[in-house]
Amino acid sequence: MKTAEATAATTTVLSRGYKRSPKSNGKVNGTAAKKTGVNHGNGGDISNGKASFMKWTLDDVVYVAKYHRLPCFFAAWFLFFIYVEYTLRMVPDSSPPFDLGFVVTRSFHRALASWPELNSLLAALNTVFVAMQSVYIIGTWVVEGRPRATISALFMFTCRGILGYSTQLPLPQEFVGSGMDFPVGNVSFFLFYSGHVAGSVIASLDMRRMQRWELAWLFDILNVLQAVRLLGTRGHYTIDLAVGVGAGILFDSLAGKYIESRRKSAVASGV
Repeated sequence: MKTAEATAATTTVLSRGYKRSPKSNGKVNGTAAKKTGVNHGNGGDISNGKASFMKWTLDDVVYVAKYHRLPCFFAAWFLFFIYVEYTLRMVPDSSPPFDLGFVVTRSFHRALASWPELNSLLAALNTVFVAMQSVYIIGTWVVEGRPRATISALFMFTCRGILGYSTQLPLPQEFVGSGMDFPVGNVSFFLFYSGHVAGSVIASLDMRRMQRWELAWLFDILNVLQAVRLLGTRGHYTIDLAVGVGAGILFDSLAGKYIESRRKSAVASGV
């Protein structure tokens, strides 16, 4: 019974284009193996020595378009950005970098530049949010005994330091600083990538693992507001923020793999 269920489940996840009947498999394993001199097995055979795309039919194309819409969506954007990349006029070295986030937040930037009190208030609130992230991430280890988020943050900030020092980007000309911001006092900082955003993502992912849904959503909302503020002050480029999100996800995953590998090693050694 279990074997039949497993076979049915395996058949379901296979795409149409790769299903083979037992009769066909026998032919492949026999005739094709003789032709190629290699027995590829059921999972990696090359039927009649032909490449996979030579066996595609219109039904396969329709199947992919119907059941794999997300890859098709990205394929369309891939082609679009190929066109954009090869027809785009490069920014001259005498001009500041073009940043779409700066364009979108132009009005907000003017408000912050003309109203220092508002800028300092938002900077202070952002600093409080950074403190919240730090307390939560460290607390998961020293209070709850779960080191994954702390290790993830250590991985992330180490990589950020290496990349930030390796390529030191110029501070945007329209940067609006505040003594209430973190780092406090407008000391120098790495632009690439945003540790503010990455730290928020690490904390939010840990909250979701612990099913602290409301707190996770709160951190996500505050992270979006933080990103808007950083663009408005010109404290980060859009790419810094986007990579910050990816860095948070990446290093959380790597920290999880590290902990799992240590656990397996400890079990194997009997510690």
